[in-house]
Amino acid sequence: MRVAIVTESFLPQVNGVTNTVRHVVDRLIQTGHQPLVVAPGPGLSDYRGAPVVRVRSMGLPGYKSFSLGLPDPAVERALAEFRPDVVHLASPILLGAVGLRAARRLDLPTVAVYQTDIAGFARQYGLHAEAAVARWVGRVHRRSTRTLAPSRSSRAQLAEMGVHDVHLWRRGVSLDLFGPDRRLPELHSRWATRQDKVVVGYVGRLAAEKQVRRLTEVAKVPGVRLVLVGDGPERPWLERHLPDAKFTGMLRGDDLARAFASLDVFVHPGEAETFCQTVQEAQASGVPVVAPASGGPLDLVDPGRTGLLYDPSDPRSLGRAVTSLVADPALRGRLATAALAEVQGRTWAGVVDQLVTQHYGAVALGRAGTPLAA
Repeated sequence: MRVAIVTESFLPQVNGVTNTVRHVVDRLIQTGHQPLVVAPGPGLSDYRGAPVVRVRSMGLPGYKSFSLGLPDPAVERALAEFRPDVVHLASPILLGAVGLRAARRLDLPTVAVYQTDIAGFARQYGLHAEAAVARWVGRVHRRSTRTLAPSRSSRAQLAEMGVHDVHLWRRGVSLDLFGPDRRLPELHSRWATRQDKVVVGYVGRLAAEKQVRRLTEVAKVPGVRLVLVGDGPERPWLERHLPDAKFTGMLRGDDLARAFASLDVFVHPGEAETFCQTVQEAQASGVPVVAPASGGPLDLVDPGRTGLLYDPSDPRSLGRAVTSLVADPALRGRLATAALAEVQGRTWAGVVDQLVTQHYGAVALGRAGTPLAA
């Protein structure tokens, strides 16, 4: 099968959209399919033998390192020349809308993957455009042949936008990379600074949409050593307000896996996650999780069994949840063990194979398929 992936983000940018596209392309190549990637901004023109078509872009205001794709006739030319069986729209917003229009002109079926709560993103950046953005995103998905959502919460978001025939497609986790065996006692000891300290960490972009300023609540918990893995525009503010925290910068590959596994507790403060991949990665690393009772984590955390959920509307809830884990090593162990068992079957190979057989195949053959059950 020939698959054209029009994505809002790709390497060298590293984020959830990029990582998902990368895993999809890896598996498509491994199983004998032919992918093409269309992406914004400068970067590589070939990924593992798959051509990458680069189109015009601009930096996101307030976050210049994030490239926004712009209307570009190169998108339609690339699709016309490649002649795909299906067009995969990865988190379609701007470039994805261009890809959708081109695909409709060329009479090509589309699979639109909802991955970013862009309306919530706009709210966090104070853009006062949440309603308009939601209408735009809803229109893109309604005009696509099929829409996939990563969680039941994101399905509900799409329903509010008028998108109702939505199918569930979750994310895989790299079980060959993340695991408890990656824990480095010497790294943990270096971070903890004292034997009685519990290392609590956040992994991800240091950006407003992740609500990382709430990590100041975690830093107030007695006995905590806070570690932040990642980078982004909020880092200067966090460094000023968290002088005792450890900032590692962005880590990848084995370094990232070792950092995850060397934590005692993982915290994610953002409540606008459609899935929250880092929760899965922490669980696969054998680390207990604290996440908001909102968005994607609702599907990933069984409260009291595979992690803890806190109430994001309660300014003390996050601190209480972290305190309960800091004070109870046995609880940390039980949550970590149950969560690790839960993620063992969630391989990227299985997830991408499902995408190909159940979703690409259905739209390419013109079959309606079965919508997401309640």
